[in-house]
Amino acid sequence: MAASELYTKAARVWIPDAEDVWKSAELIKDYKNGDASLQLLLEDGTNLELKLDPKTNNLPYLRNPDILVGENDLTALSYLHEPAVLHNLKVRFTDSKLIYTYCGIVLVAINPYESLPIYGSDIINAYSGQNMGDMDPHIFAVAEEAYKQMARDERNQSIIVSGESGAGKTVSAKYAMRYFATVSGSASDANIEEKVLASNPIMEAIGNAKTTRNDNSSRFGKYIEIGFDSRYRIIGANMRTYLLEKSRVVFQADEERNYHIFYQLCAAAHLPEFKNLRLSSANDFLYTRQGRSPVIDGVDDAKELCTTRHAFTLLGINESSQVGLFQVLAAILHLGNVEIKERDSDSSLIPPNNRHLTAFCELVGVAYQDMSQWLCHRKLKTATETYIKPLPRLQATNARDALSKHVYAKLFNWIVEHVNKALVTNVKQHSFIGVLDIYGFETFEINSFEQFCINYANEKLQQQFNMHVFKLEQEEYMREQIPWTLIDFYDNQPCINLIEAKMGVLDLLDEECRMPKGSDDSWAQKLYNTHLKTCSLFEKPRMSNRAFIIQHFADKVEYQCDGFLEKNKDTVNEEQINVMKASKFDLLVQLFHDEEKVTSPTGPVPGTGGRTRLSIKPDKSRDSSCKEHKKTVGCQFRNSLQMLMGTLNATTPHYVRCIKPNDFKLAFSFDPKRAVQQLRACGVLETIRISAAGFPSRWTYQEFFSRYRVLMKQKDVLPDMKLTCKNVLEKLVEDQDKYQFGKTKIFFRAGQVAYLEKLRADKLRVACIRIQKTIRCWLARKKFLRKRGAAITIQRFTRGYQARCLAKFMRRTQAATIIQKYQRMCVEKKRYQQKQAAALAMQTILRAYQARQLYQTLLREHKAVLIQKHIRGWLARCWYKRCLEAIVYLQCCIRRMRAKRELKKLKIEARSVEHFKKLNKGMENKIMQLQRKIDEQNKDHRLISEKLVGLESSYATETERMRAELSRLRGVEEDARSRANQVSSLLEELEKLKKELSVTQQEKKSIEDWAHTYRNQMEKVLSELKDENGSLKKEKDDLNRRIQEQSQQMTEKMARAIAQETHQLETELNEERSRYQNLLSDHLHLEEKYDDLKEEMARSSNMSKPGHRRTDSTHSSNESEYTYNSEYAELEEGSRAGEDMTRGIDTSLTLKLQKRVTELEQEKQSLRNELENKEEQFQRARARDDAEFRKARGAELEYESLKRQELESENKKLRHDLSEMRRSLLADAATGAGAPGSPAYKVLLDQLNASCEELEVRKEEVLILRSQLVSQKEAMHHKVRMVLHLLTFQGDVINLICAQPAFVLLTQQFVAKLHQKQTGSRNGLKCEA
Repeated sequence: MAASELYTKAARVWIPDAEDVWKSAELIKDYKNGDASLQLLLEDGTNLELKLDPKTNNLPYLRNPDILVGENDLTALSYLHEPAVLHNLKVRFTDSKLIYTYCGIVLVAINPYESLPIYGSDIINAYSGQNMGDMDPHIFAVAEEAYKQMARDERNQSIIVSGESGAGKTVSAKYAMRYFATVSGSASDANIEEKVLASNPIMEAIGNAKTTRNDNSSRFGKYIEIGFDSRYRIIGANMRTYLLEKSRVVFQADEERNYHIFYQLCAAAHLPEFKNLRLSSANDFLYTRQGRSPVIDGVDDAKELCTTRHAFTLLGINESSQVGLFQVLAAILHLGNVEIKERDSDSSLIPPNNRHLTAFCELVGVAYQDMSQWLCHRKLKTATETYIKPLPRLQATNARDALSKHVYAKLFNWIVEHVNKALVTNVKQHSFIGVLDIYGFETFEINSFEQFCINYANEKLQQQFNMHVFKLEQEEYMREQIPWTLIDFYDNQPCINLIEAKMGVLDLLDEECRMPKGSDDSWAQKLYNTHLKTCSLFEKPRMSNRAFIIQHFADKVEYQCDGFLEKNKDTVNEEQINVMKASKFDLLVQLFHDEEKVTSPTGPVPGTGGRTRLSIKPDKSRDSSCKEHKKTVGCQFRNSLQMLMGTLNATTPHYVRCIKPNDFKLAFSFDPKRAVQQLRACGVLETIRISAAGFPSRWTYQEFFSRYRVLMKQKDVLPDMKLTCKNVLEKLVEDQDKYQFGKTKIFFRAGQVAYLEKLRADKLRVACIRIQKTIRCWLARKKFLRKRGAAITIQRFTRGYQARCLAKFMRRTQAATIIQKYQRMCVEKKRYQQKQAAALAMQTILRAYQARQLYQTLLREHKAVLIQKHIRGWLARCWYKRCLEAIVYLQCCIRRMRAKRELKKLKIEARSVEHFKKLNKGMENKIMQLQRKIDEQNKDHRLISEKLVGLESSYATETERMRAELSRLRGVEEDARSRANQVSSLLEELEKLKKELSVTQQEKKSIEDWAHTYRNQMEKVLSELKDENGSLKKEKDDLNRRIQEQSQQMTEKMARAIAQETHQLETELNEERSRYQNLLSDHLHLEEKYDDLKEEMARSSNMSKPGHRRTDSTHSSNESEYTYNSEYAELEEGSRAGEDMTRGIDTSLTLKLQKRVTELEQEKQSLRNELENKEEQFQRARARDDAEFRKARGAELEYESLKRQELESENKKLRHDLSEMRRSLLADAATGAGAPGSPAYKVLLDQLNASCEELEVRKEEVLILRSQLVSQKEAMHHKVRMVLHLLTFQGDVINLICAQPAFVLLTQQFVAKLHQKQTGSRNGLKCEA
């Protein structure tokens, strides 16, 4: 489905907004391709016409369905974009009061600025042992996942916590450490987990401070390695620190404070043990009153000092060491109050008997005169003399502040070292989990060296983060076995190269620091000349020549060059250091004399000027000749960052991104502008983009079937759920690129789930309308019938009542009339005579009065009936309205109650075990099927292993040959090692050349010209090497092709030779058969003659004896057996001729013939046995030769494949070396780095030598391959000759047998036996023979 088809009426979209970043709107008209605008309805009811860009025609982002709003994992959203992420976080944070949200492998934590009851022991126990997605997002879930992977995968873990100041990094790291300490326990009785937690208040006291953004901001980065034994219990920890903000010791901005430890000491100055420190209120010291905010609301510094001292005691720092530590801190405060006055424009002085300087000298144990002297003077050394130069007041003040920062840095390192010593145990460490609490990306109005180092560190961390997220995304696709293409993601390596590569920003900064008259302006000009035209990420501000702009992964940042050199040099007056070294205070002497011992386990102390790393291990491989104290801050920070990245790359990382919701520290207040800035800077949106580039929405087949069952027809539902889902998706989504089927899940492109939700909502809406129509019809009819019945009933009762009232009225009227009639009659009868005249008048008046009264009564009754009618109608209407409102309200309450119950039931069901069982329904059968498949594969594996055992013997000879080759290669390796020893001399030569280049600029120009020509020559050489490498590769391919062709030709020749030999043997066998038939016919003739001779002899003997005549039994039997000879006339004639010839033979000849026949039979039997033995030997020899041939051929093919692989790997290595040479030449082209003796020249020379050696090795390998081909050819010809020789030998044996004299008699006996068994014709006898 096209994306434009989703923009229909009632579709909801996101549009940009200046205040809320993104605002929701609803389409009031369908969008069609070609429309120039969209008609939208905002949430406040206003209409808006959104113009579309005619060039790009980009449509606004679509909103996710309501079912996906509030998801605990941002990657589960159907539409993955910035407004969807921002809205989901806002809903969870403000509406649901949830501060944690997953974004793939990243945990997004929003600072609530309020204490929440979600970090207790019961919560820790609830998350212990649970998988990461089983419960709501939490820092404990990330910690549990790291702990579980460490125990399961036997691999070290890291938790990387980053974010802006005030986002909650330190608190998140603290809770992660608390979780490890609670879950794992201690491996000894030393309560090491308590010591690990006790290090937090110490590091917060000496490294945290109040800023405008955070009351407890960490002003340094730290990486804590928590060690575990083989049973995964805590055995110790180790801490590394990075970039301590030392400038805060001497300066604080408004509404900020110095480090907490200074205010804690001032708050406890009234204690007896602190009287000798001469401390007072924090407002009395310069270093603690500059921010004009010495108190933090809700924090008692005196109580915090007690906590800090308790932590010192728990970590083994005794009272005396604590007192010495506090003395150094108090001395720093007094040193800041030392007032330096101006003597003249070029010198300054300290008034005598300055009480703060006196207190400083007494606390640190140095001489007052020496310190006051070298605070205002400086020693300059030349080749022959030494001068003492007075310092102006400003420089003297800066020197005082530099000494304060240096002393505090030394003390910080001393504390870190002792904390590490306290956390180290003698138990062998099996694995560790590292917790990295480091600063996030920073950009201010004025950015200096500190922000540059921080953003450089974030660039490295972002690169590692991107690579890890990309790797996990691709592993998910490979695990589900779906086709995928390489996902393009932002690689910030060019920005990192701009900073740390050769001739980068840091390299040029170090070079400028080594120049005698280097300045920030000259360094800025070098940056412009080097990178302005060559690097697109480097820019120059229009209105400034002392600043530069770098395009980081999060945003463009403009850095001011002022102070870069001074902060990078980290200089302190050497004479002041000597005065401190001569102190009588043991702790101070230890700090300044034992430089290596004072530093933390990762390295020495960096310099001043803002944030610099304290614990940096020297990289001896980079510059072994450079002394550590001469290294610049940038060099030290780069080395420490490389060590950190090496540690993180060797572990499995887990990411926690802390977000600051607002700048006013308001609880659960969400500022979209600030949030989206941090989301862009911390890499969350990059994770979303990588996920959206592939298949972000993933549903299991059971979930998909359950959710979208309403879109299926009954005939579409099949027993196989996976096949059912495939059939339905093919009907619903025409573009098959929008989804992929994995082993257990269905993967959807961005927006497809929303499209399916739209289809489902439309289907449910149609069904709902139909149900509502039917129910409303039924309700209306029921209501109408009820009202009609009620109206009829009311009318019936009303009319009955009215009829009864009328009848009563008529009866009363009639009765009253009768009474009046009789009464009047009586009255008139009594008074008639007395008052006849008066009665007449009175009667007239009375009747008139009564008529009026009657009229008024009737009128009043009529009006009363009207009033009653209207009042009763009004009361009935009021009662009906009240009933209707009560019914509607009751329905609303009941529906709301049911909805709440259903929502609660769904939430409980979503977290219940039964729900997971339903989701995992059918998994057991799948597991059994997989188990059976594994068993079958194990059987196949055993068969293959048995075959491999048989092949191992054939590889033994090849192994010996390979060992010889290995010994030759070892000799080559030793030769290479001997050449590697020349590196040190080459490095020394490089240093000499650098010094010569810095001194002579004219020579540099000439060398640059020569380097340009030399670079062209080298490019030609490289092209020639590349061509030669290509020719070698072609020659290798030709050799492989020739080997295959020769092997195929040899196989064909062998087959043809065997076929020819087989044909020749068949022809010879036919010839032998024909000769055998001829011999058989001769044998028959001889046998007939022999019978005739015997008959003649019998006749002669019978004729010699007259009388009784008997026939020889043998003769009679033979005669009966050979009666068929009478059928052939020619045989009878031959027999009569034989009788005539042999009548004279006597009996002795017959006996000799019989004896000879027996001898011939024995000789025939021996020859037959010998023939069978020869045939068996030939078969065995042939099978053995075939096996040896196959074995030798397999070994040769394997050796050839190994050689091809080696050649390919060496070609790859040559390509890599060529690309490395190109990069080095291109990077150093502008500075003449290609001159003799430069690194590029040496790299090129080494690569040329290696290429020459590689060519020689390739030539030798080609000769070896050719010799092997010749030997294989000769071996094949030898085997063919052997087969031909055996075939010839077999033919000779057959000829020899046929040529024997006894063969005739042998065939005679064979034919006689055949004749006894068969009675066929003579032709049939010959065919059978």
